[in-house]
Amino acid sequence: MFPRSIAAFWGGLGLPFLSECHSIDLHQGVLLRLLYDAHMRSMSMFTPPSHMSEPMRRARRHMLARTGLAWLGMMQVMMFAFPGYLRSGTRGADALASLDQAIVLMNWISLVLTIPLILYCAWPIWQGAWRNLRDWTVGMDVPVALSIITAFLPSVRSTWMASGEVYFDSVSMFVAFLLTARYLELCARQAAHDAPQSAILDTQGLINSANRLAFWFVLIQLVLAAGVGLYWLNTMPEQALSVTVALLVMSCPCAMSMAVPTAVAARRAMQLRMPVPDHVAAARLDRSMVRTAHQSLYGSLAWHVLMTPLAAMGWVQPWLAALTMLVSSLAVAANAWRLYQRSVAADRVFQPNLAA
Repeated sequence: MFPRSIAAFWGGLGLPFLSECHSIDLHQGVLLRLLYDAHMRSMSMFTPPSHMSEPMRRARRHMLARTGLAWLGMMQVMMFAFPGYLRSGTRGADALASLDQAIVLMNWISLVLTIPLILYCAWPIWQGAWRNLRDWTVGMDVPVALSIITAFLPSVRSTWMASGEVYFDSVSMFVAFLLTARYLELCARQAAHDAPQSAILDTQGLINSANRLAFWFVLIQLVLAAGVGLYWLNTMPEQALSVTVALLVMSCPCAMSMAVPTAVAARRAMQLRMPVPDHVAAARLDRSMVRTAHQSLYGSLAWHVLMTPLAAMGWVQPWLAALTMLVSSLAVAANAWRLYQRSVAADRVFQPNLAA
């Protein structure tokens, strides 16, 4: 039982160190439990490393700013794109003419709002794509850049000509969803930066395997997008652009690139929650980390493989392709979070023993 004193009041607030100011002795087990609870509540699988460098802080801050602005811009573009969604309904000639005038105006506003997303929010994508092309490699930024260009430039032309389809909503959604996945990946990589040495050694093979899988996936998807786009261009030209953009969006291996970092971050957080070093438990964590990384890696690959035929047949619009990309990335993060929650459940068993 807690003593009925000021010290008990501060301890109940999770501030047991203030009890020393009143020279009140607390039971050693109770004090240890309070300290342990306060420390563990501040930990998560995305907790920054204890000695975070200034470049890492700056990268995290800039990525968060880009992601927030991308979501703000996406919501505005989606709002102004709404009149275009009403175009397919049956209306009189006067109402349709007024709607078309509104659509032209909204398209210009959407263009103005999308430009900052392209130039500022998506700037890391252009940098990564340029590095890939300069080094004669095919990374994940190449299909992303191609999908943005393929959707944005024709939309600018349609806006200028006041006719044709525009994809500003799809572009803004793709950038916002992609940066969300990138931000989670960045946090996971930084959290795994000071992971135990054994975990770093164990994950090197996983990283190499994920990189090889992502390379071939992107290469095959690019070839497939080109081939399917040419087919639609010869059969139904009005659908060729939409199908090609959807395939390019789905060629982004964001979820696969998150598989290993999130698993390592979950393992690091679980390691830090262990009250005492335990080599047997650490080996068990390594096996769980590898299993979780494999589940996320091949699960996200299976998701893309299942969705690709639907996109090739024209059943998946670009905005829906961007949404599926976000869903797969969040599923990878949730799978790693499930691994981390096991240590939280174990803590609930361990904590009562601290006060014994």
